[in-house]
Amino acid sequence: MKKDSVFQAIKFVLFSASAAIIQAGSSALFLEVFKWEYSVSYLLALLLSVLWNFTFNRRFTFKSAANVPVAMAKVLLFYAVFTPLSTWLGDLAVNSGVNEYIVLAVTMICNLVLEFLFCKFVVYRNQENTLEK
Repeated sequence: MKKDSVFQAIKFVLFSASAAIIQAGSSALFLEVFKWEYSVSYLLALLLSVLWNFTFNRRFTFKSAANVPVAMAKVLLFYAVFTPLSTWLGDLAVNSGVNEYIVLAVTMICNLVLEFLFCKFVVYRNQENTLEK
């Protein structure tokens, strides 16, 4: 892995950590305060974190001038697969007695790795470092 890619992965993890705080905090709010079921809490918290993460990673991690609607559509395609699958598996785990926060943590780690790879090799392929300063 090239030095630039390692630095890029580190930035992605750091921005994703801020998105994870948004996701975990809003998920906790929805679960504990509003008493929503896991899947509803997870979906809304995920949406909030995706919007945050997309905005910062496009600008600062991948430094891409890629067409924003096209790039967002590609990210939405990723989530069109990831979200139903992770929601279904998360519900299975929670309904089997696994703690909601353990399920959330495992899901967020999978999301981090898969989304980085998808952004790097699909969303911003051949469009990295095209943003003018």
